[in-house]
Amino acid sequence: SLFDSPAERYLKARLSVQCFTVTQLGKIFFFCRYVVHSYNFFLFPSTLGVTDVEFTLSASSIQFLSHYGFDYNKFLKDGIPYMNEVQEKILSQHLSAGNWKVNSGLDRDVLKKAIDEVTCWIAAAEEEETMILQDLNDNQMLEVQLVLRQALQNVWTQPLGDKKVMVKKVSPQHRQLLENSRYDYCQKELILLSARGFTNLFHTLVKAKKPLVGHNMLMDLMHLHDKFYKPLPESYQEFKSNVHNLFPVIIDTKTVTKSVWKKCPFPRVSNLSEVYAVLCSSNLNPKDSACPVIALASDCSRYAETKSPHEAGYDAFLCGSVLLKSAHLLLCRSTADAVEAGPSFSKYLAVLAEHLNKVNFIRGGVSSINFSGEDAPCQHPPLLVVHVRGWPGMNERQIYQEFKALCRFDVRRLSKNQFILLSNKFKHIRLVVRDYKHHPHLRISLYRYWRHSPHVNCLLQVSGIVALWSVLAFVLGGAPRCSF
Repeated sequence: SLFDSPAERYLKARLSVQCFTVTQLGKIFFFCRYVVHSYNFFLFPSTLGVTDVEFTLSASSIQFLSHYGFDYNKFLKDGIPYMNEVQEKILSQHLSAGNWKVNSGLDRDVLKKAIDEVTCWIAAAEEEETMILQDLNDNQMLEVQLVLRQALQNVWTQPLGDKKVMVKKVSPQHRQLLENSRYDYCQKELILLSARGFTNLFHTLVKAKKPLVGHNMLMDLMHLHDKFYKPLPESYQEFKSNVHNLFPVIIDTKTVTKSVWKKCPFPRVSNLSEVYAVLCSSNLNPKDSACPVIALASDCSRYAETKSPHEAGYDAFLCGSVLLKSAHLLLCRSTADAVEAGPSFSKYLAVLAEHLNKVNFIRGGVSSINFSGEDAPCQHPPLLVVHVRGWPGMNERQIYQEFKALCRFDVRRLSKNQFILLSNKFKHIRLVVRDYKHHPHLRISLYRYWRHSPHVNCLLQVSGIVALWSVLAFVLGGAPRCSF
C-alpha cells in the first residue's frame, strides 16, 4: 500500500517470509574482466534432528514456476539443506545431550527396518564381523549411524558411499578408541557441517564482504536473513543493521536503472529480462571498445543461446549484466572525456556510489530503503478526502472501483462516510479534483489534518463538552457571594 512506511511494510513482509521457504537460489561470480560462472542451488529445509520446518505453498506460485520449467523433483528430493543460527543451536544441544529425534516419517520407517536387521544380525555375530545397510539417502545414512550407536554400545558404523553404511561388531573398549578419532564420521562438528548445507556457502559470502547485487531485492534480503542467519527480528532498524553488517555493500539494479531512466533515453520497462534486453540494444548501449564484454563460462554457456526466465542462475546472470551495462552508461555520462577501454570495477563502483545500499521500495512513501543510514522522509502527493452523500454502505473496495477507470488510488476509510485517497502521481490528484467537482454523491477535497483527523475531531468534541459543562456549572451555580 502507498500508505505504508518502510517499517510498516517490513512488518507485513516479515509475516510472509516466515511462512514461505526458498526453493532455488542463483549465484554468479565474475572473474577476469567479466567471465560469468553461474550456479543454481535447489534448497530444501534441513530435516536433520531439528524442529520440523513447516512452510506454505501458493497455488499460483506453483503454477507460475511449473510454466517456466521448475524442477520440483530436484527441490523436494535433492534440495540442499540449510538452517539458521537458532536452528543450528538447537541441533547442537541435541547432539551434546545425546538426544536424537527423527522427524521424517519415511526416515523412521527406514530406520526401523535397519535397526531390526542389525539387532537380528548382532546377536549371532562375532567381533570384527560386518554387515552392510543399503539404499540410504544422505540424511538416513547419518541418522542410522547415530541411532545405532546410541542404542548399541558394541557396534561401530562407517559410511561407504553409494548409499551404503557398514556396521561392525566391536568391543566397548575398541569403540571408545574409535570415537572422536579421524575414523569417526559422526563427530558433532561434521554433523553440523552437513546439516548447515548451503548455509556454509552463505557464511563464506559474508566473510568475503563482496558487493551483493540483486534486483528489487528487499524480499531476497529478508529471506537471506531469516533462512541462513537468524529469524527476522520484530525491529525494522535491527533488521537493517544486521543486513548491513552481513553485506556492507548492496547494489539493487532496480534502483540503479531508475537513475538511468532519468539520465538516458531509457524506456520505462519493469521486469529484469526487459531491462536486460533494452540495455543490450545497439541504440542505447553501442558496441564500443570501452563497453564491458561479458562472456559466459562453459558451465553456463546455454544462457547465451536459450533464455531461461525465472531460473535463479539465469536471473542472476541478467542481474549482473544489467549492473555492468547500467554502470557503464552512467560512467559515460558522468565525464566529457572518452572512457578508457575496459574500465575497472572500482570505477563502476565510484559512479554507483549514490546508489549503494539503497534497495528499491515498491509503491510506498519513499523510493528506496537505505541500509547504511536513515531512510528519507516519506513524500507523496497530497491526500484527498472523499465525503460520500446519498450512497449508504460504501466501502473501500467500492470507492477504489469508482476511481479505477480514471486513475489508481489506494483507499483507506477515515470515518463512516469519509475515505482517504492516496496516489503517487500529482496529475491523478488534479484529475480527480477536476472531474469530480460537481459529482452528486462524492465530494472531493484536500485532506487537512486539523479538519479531518479523527483524533483532532475527538479532542475538539471532548473539549467542547468540558467547556459546555463549565459554563452550565457557572450559570446554574450563580456568582459566589461575599459575607462580612
